[in-house]
Amino acid sequence: MEKPKKDKALPSPMCTLSEIMEKLKEKDLYNEFKFTETEEMQAFGKNYKPNHLKIIKTYRFEGMSDPGDNTILYLLEDQDGNTGFILDVYGSDSNYGLAFDEFIKAIPIDEQTD
Repeated sequence: MEKPKKDKALPSPMCTLSEIMEKLKEKDLYNEFKFTETEEMQAFGKNYKPNHLKIIKTYRFEGMSDPGDNTILYLLEDQDGNTGFILDVYGSDSNYGLAFDEFIKAIPIDEQTD
């Protein structure tokens, strides 16, 4: 019996969070945005409102042993072309609360392919 041929169109296995973080480092995109108490994002020595940023990629991760262990990485770009990321858990257990959720929802989305 012949072995089935590998279909090149099949998607590759999902990347882990650590693999994505390593790729960001390799591409010199390892810059973390922080959500501040004043409800702004901060990175590159600047404070940002949602209209100063765009989401260019999102990655979602689920824990292998705990489906409730969900993380999301947002890859953000500012108006000057600086790119960085912010991590959060998704679902009802957000690290930052409702203000962060509203901030993220207000950022324009311009998803880019790898």
